[in-house]
Amino acid sequence: MSPRVEPLAGPQDPKLAVAVETSGLTMTENGRTPGRSSWLRRKPAAEPTPARSSPAVPAAAAKFDLAPNDPIIGYLQSSVGAVDITTLSFDSPALAAMREAGVVLVVPLVSSGELIGLLSLGPRLSEGGYSTDDRHLLATLAGYAAPAMRVGQLVNQQAVVARDRERIEQELKVAQLIQQQFLPKQLPDLPGWEVAAFYQPARTVGGDFYDFIELPDGRMMLVVGDVTDKGVPAALVMASTHALLRSSAPRLISPGQVLARINDLLCVDIPAHMFVTCLALVLEPLTGHIEYANAGHDLPYIRTADGVVELRATGMPLGLMVGMEYEVKAREMAPGDCILLHSDGLAEAHNSSREMFGFPRVSELAGRGPSGEELIDLCLTELSAFTGADHEQEDDITLVTLQRLPGSAQVAGRP
Repeated sequence: MSPRVEPLAGPQDPKLAVAVETSGLTMTENGRTPGRSSWLRRKPAAEPTPARSSPAVPAAAAKFDLAPNDPIIGYLQSSVGAVDITTLSFDSPALAAMREAGVVLVVPLVSSGELIGLLSLGPRLSEGGYSTDDRHLLATLAGYAAPAMRVGQLVNQQAVVARDRERIEQELKVAQLIQQQFLPKQLPDLPGWEVAAFYQPARTVGGDFYDFIELPDGRMMLVVGDVTDKGVPAALVMASTHALLRSSAPRLISPGQVLARINDLLCVDIPAHMFVTCLALVLEPLTGHIEYANAGHDLPYIRTADGVVELRATGMPLGLMVGMEYEVKAREMAPGDCILLHSDGLAEAHNSSREMFGFPRVSELAGRGPSGEELIDLCLTELSAFTGADHEQEDDITLVTLQRLPGSAQVAGRP
C-alpha cells in the first residue's frame, strides 16, 4: 500500500494544523514492500511563499525490511509516539539500515497490538529538533494511518486468498474431469449376470477407482482399488494405476501376474508415503469360474446358498516394494451367488460417537440384498442411518456387485 499524505486544510482539530518541516518521510509496511515516499509540507500562510526545490534525501526513498526476529519490532510495538532512533543502542539490522539512510525519527504504526508499519523521518530542513507539537502531529497521523493501512492489508490478503481459491477450484474441476474419464462409462453387458456399481468421492476428486476390462476368450476382469490419501495427488496416482491395469491385463490375464507387474512399475515413480490397494477378479461368464488376487484391499464378500463367505487372498499393497508375489485363489459361482467388492469408505465410516460402521455390518448386509443393485442401495441406506444426516464423508466410497442370476445355465468345464 502507498498512502500519500496531502497538505492539511481546514482540520477539525486545531492541533492538526501543525505541520512538520522534514527532509523526508517514508511509510513502510511491516513485512511488505514499502510504499513510495510521501512528504509533509508546512501549511502555507496567508501569502504563499515561493516554492523551492528540496534536496534529494536518502531517508525519503529508503526501503526497510523488518525481519520477524529483529529486536526493533518488539521495541517499537511497545513504544508510544515517535521514537528517536539516534538514542537506541541495541543490535538490529533494520536500525542500522535506517541510520545509514539518514532516518532520525520513526513513528510506529500499530493496529490491534500489531506493528504493521513505520513512519520514518529524516532531519528537519531547518536543522532543528522535532518539537512536542511535531511529535503530537505525527502521533495523531499514525493513529489515523495505522487502521487504514491495516484495512488495506486485509483487503489485499482477501483478494490474494480469493484468487488462490479460484485457481484451486479450477484445478480441481480439471482433475475431476480427468478422473471421470477413467471411470467406466457403462456397465458390461454379460448375459446371465448382473453388474452394478456406485462411486462417491469424499472430495471433488478422490483416490478410489473401479473398472471392467475385457480379456481374450470372453473373460472379464473386475478391479477395485484405493489410493492412500485424497484429492489431486491421489487422483493422479489413480489415473496412472488405471492406465497400467488397462495395458497389462489383456496380456497377462492372471490377476496375480497383473498385480505383480503393476506393483513393480508403480514402485519406480509413486510419491513417498503413498501406495495403492487393489483387488483384481477374472470372470469366465459361461462357467461362473472366478480367479482373484488381492493387493492389500478390503476383502470382498460372496453370498452363497450356504451363507456369506470372505474371498481371501494374500498380497502387499502396490507401490511399496518391488518383486512382490500375489496369491491367486479360484472358485465357482453358482446361480444366485453375489459378490460385493467395496472400499474402506464404507466399513471405516464413523458416527457421531466415533463408532465405526465395521466389517461385520458389511458382511451382514452382503447376505441380505436380493440383487446387486438392491444390495448397494441397502448398504448406502444403512450407512446413512448409522452416520446421521449431518455426517461429513470421511473417505471415498466404491461399491461393485457381481451376481450370477438365478436360473442361468450352469456350464460344466472351462473353455
